[in-house]
Amino acid sequence: MIAKIICYALSGLDGIPVEVETDVNRGVPTYEMVGLPDTAVKESKERVRSALKNSGLLFPMNRITINFAPADLKKEGASFDLAIAVSLLKASEQLIGANVEDVVFLGELALNGDLRPISGLLPILISAKAHGFTRFVIPAANAKEARFLGGAEIYPAETLLAVVKHLIGFKPIEPLRTAEFAVGHTKTLSADLKYVKGQPVARRAIEIAVAGGHNLLMVGPPGTGKTMLARCLPTIMPDLSFEEALEITKIHSVAGILGEEGIVTERPFRTPHHTATTVSMCGGGNRVVHPGEISLAHGGVLFLDELPEYKRSTLEALRQPLEDGKITVSRAGGTFTYPSRFMLCASMNPCPCGNYGSENLVCTCTPAEIRRYRKKISGPLLDRIDLQVEVDNISYDELTSDELREDSATVKERVNMARKIQRNRFSEYKLNTNAEMGERELDEFCRLGSESETILRSAFERMKLSARARARIIKVARTIADLDGCEEILPKHVFEAVSYRLNEKF
Repeated sequence: MIAKIICYALSGLDGIPVEVETDVNRGVPTYEMVGLPDTAVKESKERVRSALKNSGLLFPMNRITINFAPADLKKEGASFDLAIAVSLLKASEQLIGANVEDVVFLGELALNGDLRPISGLLPILISAKAHGFTRFVIPAANAKEARFLGGAEIYPAETLLAVVKHLIGFKPIEPLRTAEFAVGHTKTLSADLKYVKGQPVARRAIEIAVAGGHNLLMVGPPGTGKTMLARCLPTIMPDLSFEEALEITKIHSVAGILGEEGIVTERPFRTPHHTATTVSMCGGGNRVVHPGEISLAHGGVLFLDELPEYKRSTLEALRQPLEDGKITVSRAGGTFTYPSRFMLCASMNPCPCGNYGSENLVCTCTPAEIRRYRKKISGPLLDRIDLQVEVDNISYDELTSDELREDSATVKERVNMARKIQRNRFSEYKLNTNAEMGERELDEFCRLGSESETILRSAFERMKLSARARARIIKVARTIADLDGCEEILPKHVFEAVSYRLNEKF
């Protein structure tokens, strides 16, 4: 008898339907698998055999052939175990009367028949639902991840035996109830802008950067608060919408780093070490292509502390994702595209000793050492960073001052207001922030008056800016105007935006 069961394979962030066809015939007992199964899929033979026997079910001692269709798609991972087990039971007539039509089975089997969780469940469920499937049987351990998918019947099962009892109607499994999405609170409670002493320019810069989704570079001597300012970024990031949370959750689910809540409720804040390789930053792997740091930072912040300490090839790999908001990873296992719309925040010293340009410290570096240090950051990469600010040392009196400073909650209110203006502005476009604008949007939403144009022309010629730098200055000016609640970009907004480009000293 032949049985057909639906399962799903994962390709990047997309699920691909796979039909598990099982033929059980008389003959010498054999167990063959065809359809490009990898080692993990082939090893399911023993997992399924033991799971059936230890669940009190019969393993057919016949000639067994299992085909995974489409046959030209490589099948990877252990998520096919449950579908294989159900197809064997169906083909050996142990599920008479069971309704398995249009049901998607997902899960890894333990030897005792328990169902273990799988990675990438949410993107699979979303893809399957888009293909018209609405009934799913999944491991109970994945229930928190699946409960946010509406419009589907999702049955979480603890064991293979529980699945069988559900299918034959002996003990139906209660379907999951759709959960309401709730924004999480920032866990980094020790980081708050009210604890940042001095640095009014840098504080203003990170507010503008978050409000418009702009990239930020802070340059200054060691110990001036660059890292502390960066750690405050999550506390002023705008709240996630449900659509954004789902997209970020899909990436984290594929990477296997999804938390206990089952969905991402806070914007990511990724801080890879400076020894990170290009593959770990961009994504890849020998067998399975996983998303890298720039994709895991999608919708949030990628913080690179001590920027020149990273390998140049790793930094240059950021150039295309910073422009396109996505990255295409090509490996032997295939070509996959992951979203990577993140806000880059970087910090660095102005020279190897860190004191070049300081008002009260003496630099001990030679000109050659400074040039060598600066050349680690290429001009094209620096050109893609919208706000570039200098962070200098502060005095002892500023450190011990009891002056009241704005906390992160107050700044976040202004950021949310600016983001709301941008959502309304781009409601008919596939954009979320000012930083994502192209030339068409710049021409429509960022027209400059004669005085503003004169200021920008003067800066363009004096600072020898590129066309990209000009466009980014206009985007920053648009964000500053949004923070001020102005419909028009005024000269003061352009002047402030220009001031966030490093001068000739750097």
